[in-house]
Amino acid sequence: MPNPTVAPARPQTCPDCTRPLDADPRFTTWCPACEWNVVTEQEAAEEAAKDARTAARERSAAERTEQVFQDVMAGRADTSRRGWLAATAVATLVHLLTATLAGTGIWLLVTGNTPLRWVGAAVLAVVFLLRPRLGRAPRGTGVLTRAEAPALYALADRIAEQLGARKVDVIVVGDDFNASMAVVGLRRTSVLTVGLPLWEVLDDQQRIALLGHELAHRINGDHRGRLWLGSAICSLAHWYHFALPRQRAGSSGVGGFHLLMLVADYLGNAFLHVVAWLVLRLVLLLDRLTARAGQQAEYRADELAARAGSTGAAIATLHALLFAEAAATVVLRVRAQVKSRPHRGRREASPTPDTDLLWQELRNHLASLPPLERERLVRRSRREGRAVDATHPPTHLRIALLDRGPAVPAAVTADAAESAAVHAELAPHRARIARTYLAG
Repeated sequence: MPNPTVAPARPQTCPDCTRPLDADPRFTTWCPACEWNVVTEQEAAEEAAKDARTAARERSAAERTEQVFQDVMAGRADTSRRGWLAATAVATLVHLLTATLAGTGIWLLVTGNTPLRWVGAAVLAVVFLLRPRLGRAPRGTGVLTRAEAPALYALADRIAEQLGARKVDVIVVGDDFNASMAVVGLRRTSVLTVGLPLWEVLDDQQRIALLGHELAHRINGDHRGRLWLGSAICSLAHWYHFALPRQRAGSSGVGGFHLLMLVADYLGNAFLHVVAWLVLRLVLLLDRLTARAGQQAEYRADELAARAGSTGAAIATLHALLFAEAAATVVLRVRAQVKSRPHRGRREASPTPDTDLLWQELRNHLASLPPLERERLVRRSRREGRAVDATHPPTHLRIALLDRGPAVPAAVTADAAESAAVHAELAPHRARIARTYLAG
């Protein structure tokens, strides 16, 4: 009977092209020559299980994405202006519909009789639920003020000045393997969110490149986060959620009234289904109209990140984004290791060693990834078109654009004292996020 604790033997030669394989027991064995097993069997099965319509839609999107990349590489003129104008027109219709409903509700409330006033009040209630959300400046856990993190804000300010962007208003320390920039509220407060797991695996120059990419969103021509279009997209998301069909009435009960309520329930859900379908079509239309310019803006942000931290640092940062799954594996391993320890008394149960262990293990594991595994992750990104999210170009194309362009030196650097100061400012959040991860 085979021992279940023994891992299956790894092939020494490629099953497809018979070339010898350089197998590392810690990572997926694959063939660089023919790309056998660059995508695991489970991932291949999931790809094969997609229906024809989904596969065709993804192929079409991939072709458009590749065309944008080729245009950017060739320096062709930006042809996305028409898309932005059309998206602005759709956003205007969304806002006009909201304003029309609000005006109708107010008119009924002021001029109508008692029943119509109730209708007007109901319309205004719906408008309130469907109003554009501008977002709010974050408060509380994770938020760093300038007084709490002067070194980090000073570094971000230097990068913004070098790029010609506005200074960031608020910095938030998050727990995602990512970073983001948002502009919220009527005052258009800029919020930079730095995912600490990603930050911890980067070196100083790569962190500068990461901040440079996010700050570049203030000047890279991406209109999706601006007030008019961004609030329309947010409104449509709320409309879609509001219009999703609700739970149908139960089948218990008898009599004509119950039957009437059941029919009304079915008719109401059918109407909501149609509304949700129409709203979803509008969302997809806006995505289609803004996709090209949005991807161009991301490429532009990558170029500005390279200007801030150097081309090498910007490319290394993009490579790091491919390691999210590996980082999650480390978290699970360290969590299991910590939980398997014998119970300790309260006096000995200091969280600092465990939280430090998590970040150290994360850095060590990602630093130990061999070139072959790094190459597999890049090729898998190319095969699957993997991106940070749906608004970004595939990561392998972002890497290729920087790799094929001229190497740019860093315009911003941080000395040891500045790096140590930033490290100290993040220490409370480092412990907080590690405890959350280890608690599971």
